[in-house]
Amino acid sequence: MNEQKSFIEEDEKGILYIVPTPIGNLEDITLRAIETLRTVDFIAAEDTRQTKKLLNHFDIHTPLVSYHEHNKQSRGEHILASLLQGKHIALVSDAGTPTISDPGHELVVEALRAQCKVIPLPGANAAITALTASGLPTNHFYFYGFLSRHKKEKKKELEQLKHIKDTLIFYEAPHRLQETLTVMRHIFGNRQMAVARELTKKFEHFIRGTIEEVMHWAEHHEVRGEFCLLVEGNHTHDEQSIWWNDLTIVEHVNYYMETKQYTSKEAIKQVAKDRQLPKRDVYEAYHK
Repeated sequence: MNEQKSFIEEDEKGILYIVPTPIGNLEDITLRAIETLRTVDFIAAEDTRQTKKLLNHFDIHTPLVSYHEHNKQSRGEHILASLLQGKHIALVSDAGTPTISDPGHELVVEALRAQCKVIPLPGANAAITALTASGLPTNHFYFYGFLSRHKKEKKKELEQLKHIKDTLIFYEAPHRLQETLTVMRHIFGNRQMAVARELTKKFEHFIRGTIEEVMHWAEHHEVRGEFCLLVEGNHTHDEQSIWWNDLTIVEHVNYYMETKQYTSKEAIKQVAKDRQLPKRDVYEAYHK
């Protein structure tokens, strides 16, 4: 058990502050974040060059060290040793809230294991910012972050997510956007979605519509910037009533052919209707 009273009890050990930074517009940083960055002993940054721009803008001269995916083990040991010596340290990512689809989780775990205080600051986050303006339900949502870069694994991930009824939130790189949208259309059907890019910046851009409409947009426009994808949850069925839920597409088609005496063409058409998929996708899955 780990009980933390962040601002009441004094401690000889240091404090790790989780400090969100702007996702685009530098004016979105909080006054508390600026003061924290000024007063800590040093800042652990995902990319020191990127963070230096932010510090220069606000005339902050706190020392920087790098902490990223490739040096997190060695640098993490150094940061932890500093915490145990009583140092106060701020953890920042390139943009947004650290540890959310960014490095930092392992450092938080190690700091807590060492009984050091970990104090989070509120601030910018691309997923929540995009969700509020998406037009999709916001009372419940499921944040997934980045899907696998490999198409086969990406399909498996989306198959596991397709029955969730809440709004789904993903991050995606521009060069993988079209492939991801295509796989989503195949697995999710043609749901409503919203795509946000360049959030809080001058060229902030939202595209709202069906998955197919967004696919058409991506095919005919230059795709640049990091994307936040928000997809409508599954509202087509009560999951408990989907009798074919555990069947593969092949098993689903075979069921109609064996029990209903459908031809393969009729069975494929019915499976496409059940699963809200294009007939060609069912045909390809059945015949490959």
